[in-house]
Amino acid sequence: MTSTWYTLLVLAVAAERLAELVVARRNTRWSLARGGVESGRGHYPAMVALHTALLLGCLAEVRLAERPFPAVLGWAMAVVVVASQVLRWWCIRTLGPRWNTRVIVVPGLPRVTGGPYRWLSHPNYVAVAAEGLALPLVHGAWATALVFTALNAVLMVVRIRCEDGALGRLPAADAPA
Repeated sequence: MTSTWYTLLVLAVAAERLAELVVARRNTRWSLARGGVESGRGHYPAMVALHTALLLGCLAEVRLAERPFPAVLGWAMAVVVVASQVLRWWCIRTLGPRWNTRVIVVPGLPRVTGGPYRWLSHPNYVAVAAEGLALPLVHGAWATALVFTALNAVLMVVRIRCEDGALGRLPAADAPA
């Protein structure tokens, strides 16, 4: 994979993130119209900055450090990137209008327990962690992978505590969504 193809891959991930923001904005309106309550506003800008830095770091490290494409690792990590996108969009589809990049909970709605939520409490964060490690490694950007993974782990502790607290105020689900 040449750096041109890698750049296109990173740009495709960036486009996917923009699509997420469009969905999130629509879902925010839906949730707020139904009395949704937002939690965790304080960490949201850090999350946006970290995810933006991931994309920029991938491109910068490959170019500035002249990272070569590690064929076996690179292709394996490309598969992980694609799998993380599949998992992310499975989460989005399962949560429907409740999915958001922000933590917004609509009172009175039960917790979703279907789809990937049947097995994991936070499958979207598995997708984020996998993508954050794999995307840089597709083209040997190991420093970006390490820095993102470490900072993301810290941020996910904050985010998951916030989300669990907000979701703890929901009624128990009687049936999978």
